[in-house]
Amino acid sequence: MHDRNLIPRRGVVKALGAAAGAALAGDALFAQQAPRAEPPSTVTNPPRDFTQPTTYFTDPDILTVDPAFDALVQPQNAIHRLWTGGQWLEGPAWSSQGRYLVISDIPNNLQLRWLEDNAQVTVYRNPANNSNGNTFDFQGRQLSAEHLTRRIVRYENDGSVTIIADRYDGKRFSSPNDVVAHPDGSYWFTDPPYGGTMFEGQPDAPGGSTNPGGRLNPRLGGPPELGAFRRELPTGVYRVDPSGKVDLVAGEDQVPDPNGLAFSPDYKRLYVISTGKGPGDTGAGGMGNMYAFDVMNTRLSKATLFSSFMVDGVKCGPDGVRCDVFGNLWCSSNAGRAVGYNGVTVWNPQGRLIGRIRLPEVCANVCFGGPKRNRLFMAGSQSIYAVFVNTQGAGPG
Repeated sequence: MHDRNLIPRRGVVKALGAAAGAALAGDALFAQQAPRAEPPSTVTNPPRDFTQPTTYFTDPDILTVDPAFDALVQPQNAIHRLWTGGQWLEGPAWSSQGRYLVISDIPNNLQLRWLEDNAQVTVYRNPANNSNGNTFDFQGRQLSAEHLTRRIVRYENDGSVTIIADRYDGKRFSSPNDVVAHPDGSYWFTDPPYGGTMFEGQPDAPGGSTNPGGRLNPRLGGPPELGAFRRELPTGVYRVDPSGKVDLVAGEDQVPDPNGLAFSPDYKRLYVISTGKGPGDTGAGGMGNMYAFDVMNTRLSKATLFSSFMVDGVKCGPDGVRCDVFGNLWCSSNAGRAVGYNGVTVWNPQGRLIGRIRLPEVCANVCFGGPKRNRLFMAGSQSIYAVFVNTQGAGPG
């Protein structure tokens, strides 16, 4: 019986010759690490079972691209799937006070909660107004970007809910997507149009840009008053002052279809992800890039391209992002059907790719959590993943 795993004699000779040649080239490549053999990963068939522990000292799906990444990798632990069963998971955020993870399941109109105490997932809010991004501010209060109601809300410590922003210049937002807190008490958020669909929110009233023919009924499945909403604004990035004043800080001409965003640890830079064309867009939309702005008090400078997220010729489209305390950016990766490139890409502050985390499904967003904030939580399309790292998340949430 022929064993296809046996290497022919000619192949052995060829392999030995290649190894010898590599050894001779070692002096010229002394600054680079020797390539390591990769154990089975998500690209294998059948795919790896992420509910089971790895038998390797370091997880085979945590890949070092630059040696600097090794300092951020925590050996002796593995990527673990905490839960599966969502429809489209987004907006992971960690409550340091409550020691739980909150996550949005947008199409199911739920917020879920993963408790560290018993590693169980339960329904946290139902309905959740098709919330997308979540975070916690410096007072431990949860902020949520709601697609259905097209607003940013804050859940107060006494249980009440405060509308932080629902309009700019008298016009209603399209579908706030992600939000971050600043130490000065302000909140910064993005407003692309992705919630203007039945799957993630609600289409416009008849005649609106996401329902021009009026064939869709936006009143189905929700309060009747929400059926009158229409898209009124181009995409943009906004700042809400503690006084409640809302300012546009980056327009569609600077960063079309803004999505995830994060401050650098010193709050001197704001990183904003620009994703693809959304419902009702009249322009070309974003290109799956990330831009960096210098923060000038309450304003932003002109955007500079941080990364196009091309890795090995594959577009690793970003969605959500968090910074660690060293200024590295941990970005979710949506590479579609390019198996092995979905998960997380990690970049240093200069925009150099230093590492990757492979997941068996598209990753929408990430956050740091755990008591020491050294655990990276990843929202796959239908599952929640986590892995310990040798760094800490910067900022709350």
